[in-house]
Amino acid sequence: MRPVSLQLYTLRHALDDDLPGTLSRVAEMGFHVVEPYRFVDDPAALADALADAGLSAPSAHTAFLDGDRARIFAAASQLGVSTLIQPSSPSEAWGSVDGIRDLARRINEAAREAADHGLRLGYHNHAFEYAGGVDAPLERFAQALDDEVALEVDTYWVAVGGDDPVALLRRLGARVGFLHVKDGPVSADTAEQLPVGEGSMPVAEILDVAPTALAVVELDDYRGDMFEAVATSLANLKGMLA
Repeated sequence: MRPVSLQLYTLRHALDDDLPGTLSRVAEMGFHVVEPYRFVDDPAALADALADAGLSAPSAHTAFLDGDRARIFAAASQLGVSTLIQPSSPSEAWGSVDGIRDLARRINEAAREAADHGLRLGYHNHAFEYAGGVDAPLERFAQALDDEVALEVDTYWVAVGGDDPVALLRRLGARVGFLHVKDGPVSADTAEQLPVGEGSMPVAEILDVAPTALAVVELDDYRGDMFEAVATSLANLKGMLA
């Protein structure tokens, strides 16, 4: 079956309290891969906890554009990460076509540096990319990126931004290497998010239209038990993928 990953930011509070125990619970749910979001300060501890839980991390979030890239790349290699994803960007970069192209240029430059370390880079969107008034901002961004740079499309934030995530994924095609799959009423209020499969998002269509992208479960927030929400999300996704 197509693998499903988990963005570990979802369980950030539990991870702060008990890193190995939380990762063990994630593995017990049925996950085999995860996406770390904070790992540069102590990659050895995370690497040990992942190994003990039988988990791997093909992708990870880190702000490589403004960070110490030599240190970031070394930490990623220690974890076995193959794709590093910029989790966000300054919202003002999306206010003009030139701003979008300049952001893409900076990522392209970093990607060439990362390639020397055997790493690929990517970018994760939010909704603010659509607020700058530029038509088709993510498509313009993709056109300005080198082919080696991956896109991680957060389908929920695309919908919040006013775009159709299924149509967008069709337009972007193979440029999409990862999907952030989340659900809810399509609201900017993160506390309203729901387990995947229990909201308004066309999750099954999203999975169908991007069959080669790694699906990554993420809840930015949730009013109920987060472990239960993650387990429900995985079960619902497995049902769709089956």
